[in-house]
Amino acid sequence: ISYNPLEIHNFGSWFLLQDDNTLCPRLRNAKVEDLRSLTNFFGFCTETFVLAVNILDRFLALMKVKPKHLSCIGVCCFLLAARIVEEECNIPSTHDVIRISQCKCTASDIKRMEKIISEKLHYELEATTALNFLHLYHTIVLYHTSERKEILSLDKLEAQLKACNCRLIFSKAKPSVLALCLLNLEVETLKSIELLEILLLVKKHSKVNDTEFIYWRELVSKCLAEYSSPECCKPDLKKLVWIVSRRTAQNLHNSYYSVPELPTIPEGGCFDESESEDSCEDMSCEDSLSSSPSSDQECTFFFNFKVAQTLCFPS
Repeated sequence: ISYNPLEIHNFGSWFLLQDDNTLCPRLRNAKVEDLRSLTNFFGFCTETFVLAVNILDRFLALMKVKPKHLSCIGVCCFLLAARIVEEECNIPSTHDVIRISQCKCTASDIKRMEKIISEKLHYELEATTALNFLHLYHTIVLYHTSERKEILSLDKLEAQLKACNCRLIFSKAKPSVLALCLLNLEVETLKSIELLEILLLVKKHSKVNDTEFIYWRELVSKCLAEYSSPECCKPDLKKLVWIVSRRTAQNLHNSYYSVPELPTIPEGGCFDESESEDSCEDMSCEDSLSSSPSSDQECTFFFNFKVAQTLCFPS
């Protein structure tokens, strides 16, 4: 296995499923896809999805999770994020989310797991994500350009970010770098010299290392190429409508009363075996990922009000 020099200081272990007691990147990615489907079903915004994934990855970095717990944890992360981002009147009941997600756990399981997640994250559920930087960079670029404002679609950039969130490897990228890579690739497709020059100034001010930027830009480009290919099954962006028969609905209604409570989750690393060569993950560098999401040391730079104000509204 070869490791990228940029990632050695964050080196940890993400592992392959060997039995019922260990977790693999494939399962994590599948669970994030489920979170994206839930987000679409309930008509929630991208911020809810991105924050739910962030909470999930931070929790998995702290706890040794068995695959049977993952569905319950995913639903809890979704609900916790929704309560932070969405209007209270739009948040579905716990029972409804259990039925729609088919997570095979009880409402009491959800309540208990939410408490565990909150405690392990010290109740610091909100986080600075790549979506925050994407919105900020997008605003700065549009403010300084003479191009048509609609030429740089934020909706498209958000969709691309969600695709990246479904790959475990991007949980290791600094949020600012990931956002910058997405914008850079989109600007290149637009072939706008002016937009590119503005983006290079943003990159300079954010003090992004060139080697680091090139490394993540290549991975983002590969991910987006695979996502846009005909072989990739992409979710419908429209709000989903779930239609079931009365018999199915009755079974779903009863299912969460017959499931036993989940056992206690032990603390520790999330995975313990290295990813096998025949893994379906296309990005081989996932073997070298850290067991904890990356921190963004320069995140305070753009969220310093005076600096952001200077970039957006220069005197």
